[in-house]
Amino acid sequence: MRQAQLKPPGVRAARLAALCPRPLGAMPAARQALLRSATMWLLLHSLLLASSLRSASAFPKGCYPSEEEGLKTFRCSHARLTEVPRDIPNDTNKLYLDSNRIPFLPRDAFRDLPALLELDLSHNSIAGVESGAFRGLADHLHTLDLSSNRLVSLGKEAFGHLKAKVNLSDNPWRCDCRLQELLRAVELAAGSSAGILCHSSAQEEHVGKAFLQVMADTDFCNAYKRTTDIAMLVTMFGWFAMVISYLVYYVRQNQEDARRHLEYLKSLPSKQRRSEESSTISTVV
Repeated sequence: MRQAQLKPPGVRAARLAALCPRPLGAMPAARQALLRSATMWLLLHSLLLASSLRSASAFPKGCYPSEEEGLKTFRCSHARLTEVPRDIPNDTNKLYLDSNRIPFLPRDAFRDLPALLELDLSHNSIAGVESGAFRGLADHLHTLDLSSNRLVSLGKEAFGHLKAKVNLSDNPWRCDCRLQELLRAVELAAGSSAGILCHSSAQEEHVGKAFLQVMADTDFCNAYKRTTDIAMLVTMFGWFAMVISYLVYYVRQNQEDARRHLEYLKSLPSKQRRSEESSTISTVV
């Protein structure tokens, strides 16, 4: 019975041939070309996927590239960064580094970003910007946001020849000549000037006020120059007074010595007096 149920050898061979793929040479030419195309597409797709995964793994945690309104964007918002990332794609148009813990911007921090148009550094801990930090961005950067940081004082040289519209609001500024020169050197972003308040100032009545309003009534740089000039004049007057006092004292002291000497000569006998006078004249000569 068991042997009777077995299929004939010819039938078994036909089924096995149907299950196993035919050699590539036995396939029609059109099918061979289609199979090769599919194989090449799968291989290329795998390579591109592996490359993108490697690129993504090179970015800091929390950072990712995207495209917004046709502009290449690189976002690192809320990524707990403590410095400006180094592996930012150099074709980036918009860079978001907001809401991190960056305390300082070193020289050439963005030098390798020749296509950068917008830079958002708001809501960090930035307290210092080294001269040349924005070098290489002067010709193409449109907007720079430094709001909500810890900037107290900043020289105009920190921005170089930057033409971007800058937001400097919500920082603990010290209102003085340095800040006045900075604001005259940069173009402020629309609506941001009201947020530049005097957190501290040499004059207490300025604290809490918008700096541009204070500047309308007070020229900090000229006021500082006048104070310096007055201090210099007082110092010079003091020196002149000391010199004149010393000269007066010197003349009076010499007059007193001369009077005493004349009285002494008068008290001597005539011969001795003439001898003393000739001796005095010889000494003077």
